[in-house]
Amino acid sequence: MNIKRVLISVSDKTGVVELARKLEEYGAVILATEGTVSHLREARIDVTSVSEITGYPQLLNGRVKTLHPKIFAALLGVQAKREHAVQQEEMGIEPIDMVVINLRPFPEVASKTRNEFELLEHVDIGGVALIRAAAKNYRDVIVLVDPADYDFVLESLWSCGDVPLQMRRRLALKAMKTVLEYDSTIYRVMAEIFGESEEL
Repeated sequence: MNIKRVLISVSDKTGVVELARKLEEYGAVILATEGTVSHLREARIDVTSVSEITGYPQLLNGRVKTLHPKIFAALLGVQAKREHAVQQEEMGIEPIDMVVINLRPFPEVASKTRNEFELLEHVDIGGVALIRAAAKNYRDVIVLVDPADYDFVLESLWSCGDVPLQMRRRLALKAMKTVLEYDSTIYRVMAEIFGESEEL
């Protein structure tokens, strides 16, 4: 299988145990952020914390977890560029081949409250950055933002050991659309709270 290392960071944990278990069976190394690590370890899945990779604990009450060169250089390296591989090797960075992520539930929180401070705590930073990085490098990194896509990706990995290019493109587009809709919701809600027109 071409998928060697997978990073998982999910708020919605629907289907993630089954996905991680299958990926582990297929030989992938699973990396995850703290909340997801706990969830997967409860299911007896072997998982490495992102903190073990970066050498930093999550900071500022979880505001900073994945924002680190060892994570983003692992996602953004282009396999076809030898200089990228050389630099990764020199820095001890192992490429990440798949990102499984969904974002902090800002839209759900916004449907229940207009408390500015509570809402801002649910604005995802690292997750959006991970999605953008993986989607930008879709030829080398599979990005999964929707649990509904887990099964057909697993089926593809089982049948051919990889995910075809056009499927990768479709998943990247879905990821880009997810970020667009997420940011649009944040903008609309915060404009309402700040008393500003949405047409700035």
